Amino acid sequence: PLPHPHPHPHMASNAALSIPVQAGALKKGSHVVIKGFPCKIVDYSTSKTGKHGHAKAHIVALDIFTGKKYEDMSPTTHNMESPVVKRSEYQLINIEEDGYMSLMDADNAEKSDISLEEGNEIHDQIRAEFEDGKEVFVTIVSAMGTERAMAFKTTSAE
Repeated sequence: PLPHPHPHPHMASNAALSIPVQAGALKKGSHVVIKGFPCKIVDYSTSKTGKHGHAKAHIVALDIFTGKKYEDMSPTTHNMESPVVKRSEYQLINIEEDGYMSLMDADNAEKSDISLEEGNEIHDQIRAEFEDGKEVFVTIVSAMGTERAMAFKTTSAE
C-alpha cells in the first residue's frame, strides 16, 4: 500500500516549532504563541459569555526572549499554539571579535551561530566572566526558530 499523504499528526518531525493546545488547557506559567512570538503566560483568566456564547480565555504573556508583553483572547475550546521551547547547555570556548560565541555541548559538538548582544545584561556578564578566565557554561533557549543565550553559570578555573 502507498504511504498515506498526510502522516499521523503525532508522528510529526522533531522540527515542529509549536504544538496545538486547547486555550482552556493553558495556565499561568504555560508557554503560548501570540502574534508569532513564543511567550510565557503571566496572567490567565476565563470569562463566561451570554447564554449561547463560548467561554473566553484572556491571556497576558511575556515574550520569552524580549520580555515584551502580549495579550490575546480566545474561546477556551479553540486551539492555540504552544511553542516547543528547548534549553541546552554549552561550554563557552571563545568569543569572537564580532560577538559570536564558540560553544561546545556535552558531546563535543561545536556551535558558533549565537552572538552576544551589546547592552544585554546577561550577555555582558557572560563576556566579563569569560574574560576573567572563568569556565562559563551558557544556557541557550530555542523556540520558534530563535536561539538566544538566556542564562549562564561559571566554575572557577583551577
